[in-house]
Amino acid sequence: MCLSFPFQTGSNNFIWLMSDNMHHQWLLLAACFWVIFMFMVASKFITLTFKDPDGYGAKQEPLILTAVTKVEEARVPEEKHWTKEFQPTGKAFTGNLLHHPLVHMERLELLRNVCRDTALRNLSHTAVSKFVLDRIFVCDKHKILFCQTPKVGNTQWKKVLIVLNGAYSSIDEIPESIVHDHEKNGLPRLSSFSDSEIKKRLNLYFKFFIVRDPFERLISAFKDKFVHNPRFEPWYRHEIAPSIIRKYRRNRMETKGLQFEDFVRYLGDPNHRWLDVQFGDHIIHWVTYVELCAPCEITYSVIGHHETLEDDAPYILKAAGIDRLVSYPTIPPGITVYNKTKVERYFSGISKRDIRRLYARFEGDFKLFGYREPDFLLK
Repeated sequence: MCLSFPFQTGSNNFIWLMSDNMHHQWLLLAACFWVIFMFMVASKFITLTFKDPDGYGAKQEPLILTAVTKVEEARVPEEKHWTKEFQPTGKAFTGNLLHHPLVHMERLELLRNVCRDTALRNLSHTAVSKFVLDRIFVCDKHKILFCQTPKVGNTQWKKVLIVLNGAYSSIDEIPESIVHDHEKNGLPRLSSFSDSEIKKRLNLYFKFFIVRDPFERLISAFKDKFVHNPRFEPWYRHEIAPSIIRKYRRNRMETKGLQFEDFVRYLGDPNHRWLDVQFGDHIIHWVTYVELCAPCEITYSVIGHHETLEDDAPYILKAAGIDRLVSYPTIPPGITVYNKTKVERYFSGISKRDIRRLYARFEGDFKLFGYREPDFLLK
């Protein structure tokens, strides 16, 4: 009995130790399963929110639009919040990039809905013609297409693509004279490729363009081409302006150069195209976004807004996978803010009839990209 007691005591201790070890092992195993489960949930959320916006084939829906559908089904409260807050007044969204994908999903969903509106079909649809393909610049190295919409900061985006194409190593090195010289800047247009190559790039590449309040864009075009003319393009003042004045100036005694009222009357004329033909390519500075980029025919990955460019530019670079290769040039303070006072001042002396005719022409741009009808038209 004396010999057996120590043996029994040691056996009990061994069994207790084994039981304690197994208990710890089960706890560790349960913790591992919990971590794996949480990782899968987080991974699912990240996949839904940050899915590659352009990884799709020719016959598939864009992934980013699929994500929109899922977000809508889940009725995420932030989505409704952003819809109410977004106004074309230049108020930038907060810098919280967690919500930024929802903003861009909303923009694409709005675009799709307006494109399906049969009442606006004539204002929202256009053929993907050579004119449109001439507006789209190509970066094959990084599979990017950028549609040019003048007067919304396109010069800076061209610089970004020039660097990505390898013509220059940094944006600071690019001479200003080269940026718009399409024979020297190393930016091929989509129209320069064969039909099959065009289709392949439209189906597979990351595609984006930038928009701005349509009326403020027209003011910018008027000032740039007919008032300041910084790049010395004399044909605007000496050829285009006199043609508009002869056709649309009401006060024949007025001897000043082209006035904004003349410009508005010309743009709002339903028969403006006969004069457009004479102007040729110069007309791109006030052509609608629809005519420039065919947003209802081409499935774009992202649509940036000039009013929120401080947030949108980094987002576009990240979404295109090039944020570590190049940065968007520094934006001077206040330059992208919508100037409501300026817009109202320019339109203050113009008749409601002429403004309404102008709005009728650009209504597709207002509706497709979420810009409100100007307050001075509602009074």
